[in-house]
Amino acid sequence: MAFDEMRGTGKGRRCRDPYASIGPWLDGQQEDELRRKSSQAEALFRRTGITFAVYGAQEAAERIIPFDIIPRVLSAAEWRRLAAGIEQRVRALNAFMYDIYHRQEILRAGRVPADLIVRNAAFVPEMMNVEPPRGIYSHIIGIDIVRTGENEFFVLEDNTRTPSGVSYMLENRETMMHMFPELFSQVRVAPVERYPEDLRATLESVAPVQLDEDPRIVVLTPGQHNSAYFEHSFLADRMGVELVEGQDLVVADGYLKMKTTKGLERVDVVYRRVDDDYLDPLTFKAESMLGVPGIFELYRAGRVTIVNAPGAGIADDKSIYSYVPEIVEFYTGRAPILKNVHTYNCRRPDDLAYVLEHMAELVVKEVHGSGGYGMLVGPASTSAEVAAFRAKVKAEPERYIAQPTLALSTCPTLTEQGIAPRHLDLRPFVLFGDRMRLTPGGLTRVALRKGSLVVNSSQGGGTKDTWVLEE
Repeated sequence: MAFDEMRGTGKGRRCRDPYASIGPWLDGQQEDELRRKSSQAEALFRRTGITFAVYGAQEAAERIIPFDIIPRVLSAAEWRRLAAGIEQRVRALNAFMYDIYHRQEILRAGRVPADLIVRNAAFVPEMMNVEPPRGIYSHIIGIDIVRTGENEFFVLEDNTRTPSGVSYMLENRETMMHMFPELFSQVRVAPVERYPEDLRATLESVAPVQLDEDPRIVVLTPGQHNSAYFEHSFLADRMGVELVEGQDLVVADGYLKMKTTKGLERVDVVYRRVDDDYLDPLTFKAESMLGVPGIFELYRAGRVTIVNAPGAGIADDKSIYSYVPEIVEFYTGRAPILKNVHTYNCRRPDDLAYVLEHMAELVVKEVHGSGGYGMLVGPASTSAEVAAFRAKVKAEPERYIAQPTLALSTCPTLTEQGIAPRHLDLRPFVLFGDRMRLTPGGLTRVALRKGSLVVNSSQGGGTKDTWVLEE
């Protein structure tokens, strides 16, 4: 039985302490009124233009992400524990990246297999011995966390490349404050609206050191057809910086310059939402039209900062995930505060044999997959789907990992059938520059279909406002 975050799993089913105010409020609401408020919230999202693109039959079809108006609540004590574990993990992952691109001591110690790094598509050999500002590779991180019990939290994934979703976190809060101001007068909820300000401060803190003026920051987007384009535009606007595409930038006079109506103006920090392969056609994919020719050499020379750094994907590769507990212990000298989900790495013969035999019971994921694509949820799949996936794993085992199907916690959600429990996860957002900045809460993603464990918006999931209570 899944853990219900509002009412727990014990007898009596009273509201847990974090929901002491929300429970009675929800019990007193008429369903018709909640549906009316939900429609108003959707209208607000449409007016704001909060969309994401779905790839497939309708290439880059624009959709409104479903928003559930019943908040998910965490106590201050729960958040303190999560925050300590997240900070430990982020520091360890950045130390791992620095080591991998320098002395590779963890490989020499045999704690991580060397071939898992050097043959990894996310490893960027061009980053060897490059010194990123402050020694940080991943400045903007999203850590996906699931809950299975009162005190049982697990990290499901690390997102160290270009994590998305923070714009929904911010808009969810604004929408809830607009729809239910009376709730915020009853409950002290930690604010999240400082994120754009914190993001800008983090980006400024990793600017090239030789500047004699405030650094100029830009957000580099692949363009309006990208699934997260709304977020790129949103963050640039909230930070008060320019949103640019590769064609807007040029290397000139030994620096990165932005084309403006007043001529070329120097750029110091690039918050890029373009994948490594497309960042610089002179270093990576020659056919790329999304990046900037020559930007990587400027980065190597310390004349521009790229956030997140090229090669940061090595830390969130799913084949590396199973070694993160070793990584945390190796670089911090302590056991991880937040545990991993037990993971079968199909590159190991014993793990592969187990996965092939028990595939109908497991969640199987592509090592480089994201967004809920390229995965099999065994218990929710047909025998034909399992058989087809088994053939793919058997043909290329190094491309897959598998995990047990967890009983993810649930939270009351407004569905077509009424208020019902739905499974969810949490993506807190971390900023790492001159110091660690962790926004209280994060983005709660919820599986809107009954029994579904897939929370990704691209697969029909929605979002909730996440409340961290202040003491």
